[in-house]
Order: sequence, then C-alpha cells, then structure tokens
Amino acid sequence: MDLEKLQRDLKNSYNTDLESVNERVEDIVNHLVQEWHVDAHDLSLHEIKTLATSILDIETQTLHDEVESLLAQKEQIERSLERKSEALQELKYKVFNAMEKQVNPQDNQTLAKLHQIKLQSIDLFDLLSEMVESAIITTLEKDTDGDITETTEEIIKDITFEAIKEGSLNTIRIRKILSTILQSAIDVAEATPTRADEILSATLKGMRSGLVRSIDRFKKRLAFMPTEAKHILIEDYDTIIEDLNQTDVLFSQVVQTQAGESSQGIKKLLLDINANMHYDLEELVHISKEAAEIMREKFSSLAKTAVKKGEKALQSQTAQEAKRMGIQAWGVARTALGSAIKSAKDAIDKKEK
Repeated sequence: MDLEKLQRDLKNSYNTDLESVNERVEDIVNHLVQEWHVDAHDLSLHEIKTLATSILDIETQTLHDEVESLLAQKEQIERSLERKSEALQELKYKVFNAMEKQVNPQDNQTLAKLHQIKLQSIDLFDLLSEMVESAIITTLEKDTDGDITETTEEIIKDITFEAIKEGSLNTIRIRKILSTILQSAIDVAEATPTRADEILSATLKGMRSGLVRSIDRFKKRLAFMPTEAKHILIEDYDTIIEDLNQTDVLFSQVVQTQAGESSQGIKKLLLDINANMHYDLEELVHISKEAAEIMREKFSSLAKTAVKKGEKALQSQTAQEAKRMGIQAWGVARTALGSAIKSAKDAIDKKEK
C-alpha cells in the first residue's frame, strides 16, 4: 500500500462535518475499508500509524496552533521578564547608591543599617560570589589587629542568612548557595595561603550560623504562614521534612565536594576544619529537627487531606487514560512474551522431530 497516497486520501476524505470524534473516526475507517478494499484488522503497523497520524493532524490542528502560539508568547514573556528583572535589580542598586551618598562616610552605624536593608531588598544570588570575595578581601585589607576570624564569620553569617531566608528550604537551592559562598572563600584563601586557615574556618562557621538562623526563622514563621504558603508546604511536605532531617549531612557534603575540587593544601584544611566542627553542627541538627517536628504537628493532617484530594484526582480523565495505557503496555508485553515463548517452543518441537 502506498502510504503517502493513503495519507492524502485520508485527509481529503475526512468528514469534519460529523458531530463527534467517534462518528468521524468510524466514517474514515469505513472509507478506508471500502475504497482501499482492506480489512481493518489486517492493517500493518505503518498503515495504522498513517491512519492515526492523519486523524490526529486534522483533529488537533486548531489546538496545536494555539499551543504553538502560546509557547511563542511564553518565550517572549520570559525574555521580557529576564530583562525587567535585571533592570529592577539595577534600579535598586542605584537607589541604595544614591542613599549612601547622603550619609556621612564616617557615620558607620547608619551605613551599617542601610547595608542591612540593602541585603534584604535585592536578589543576592546573582552577585553572591563577587560579594563574598569582596567582603573577605576588604576584611583582609582593613585588618588591624591580626585576627580576621570574627569579622569574616559575622559577614558570612549575614550573607548566608539573607541569601537563604526568603526562598524555599529545598536541598538543591541551599546547596547551591553554600557552594557558591564557600567557593568564593576558597578562591581568596588560595590567593592568600598564609591566612587560608582563618578565612576557611570563619567561612564554614559563618555558613553554619547563617543556615541555623535561616531554619530557626522558618521554624518561628510556620505558625503564622498564610494559606497560600501552607499549600506550597503541603505539596512539598515529604521533601521538606526529609531535607530538614539531613541538613548536617548536606553541609558536610558541600564542604567535601568543594574540598575535592581544590588543591591538596586547601582540601586538607577544609576537611580538618569540617571534622573539628562536629559539635558545632549539633546546633544545626537540633534546630532542623525542631523545625521538622513543628511542621509535622501543624501540617501532617493537611498533607493527609491533600493526599485524599490526590486520590480524587486519580479519577480524572488524564489519570484514567494513564491507567489504561499502563494496562495496555502490560498487555503488549504479555503478548510479546507469549509469542517469544511460543516461537521457542516451536523451535524445540522441530528439533525433537
């Protein structure tokens, strides 16, 4: 059978005036049987595919074009959103720069307050690496008493907290933030080997304190979360609970990963500092488990309700179709297996004869 000719004929003969899909499909199958003098049950895979794709092309053309149009609009909106987000960040920088110019350079208290508000107002992730590097280098340059540990730890704690606090507590996001901060500190430490121990020790302690503070804030806000946020938590309930119960593991994994990608000297320093922080990490474990427990108490019943709603969703047309396809897949596999067994048995029978 000429498949191209068949496809043309099917598209030309398809009766779109009939009321339902069932009627239209039945009509074109009857046309195929009558005009091509074939038994519908004897069609090859390629012939059935030609029939199916011809019907699909006609039936879905309008919706297909609408989806393509919407996708094009989505790409345009995403590009526009990216440009506007960058412009928004730039404008925020300009506003804070203008405000800083109005403050006496010697007025450290006001500048510190303004800096804190700035940290809370801008999206830190885009400039996280450069900010950490700049902060540590500035600390080294302005160091007067020979001890940079306390200042660096405080800086890293604040940056870690501000970068983490407003977003989700999922493992991927936190790992990315911690890895970015630590990598920037490693870069400075490698360029300043005589101060590497101080820089890395302070950075790890600051990261730990910032993470503890972020989780503590999350724990305190659980009770006052709006309904919308609760729905987000419920949807990601199991993941958040799991993540909260392994924050110490996540922290150590970030350190070990960055250590493995560093020079031997830095690697040894990082692993030694991390090993000596065992007791410091107990606070992180404790606060994380407290947050997980509060979340269980407040949201487990809501999560169960969400599961019940999910069970109702299983009755939806899409879910039923997925179930049908799963059963069909099993049937196809079973048929193929039966054919293989029969072929093998026939081959054995022939040998025995």
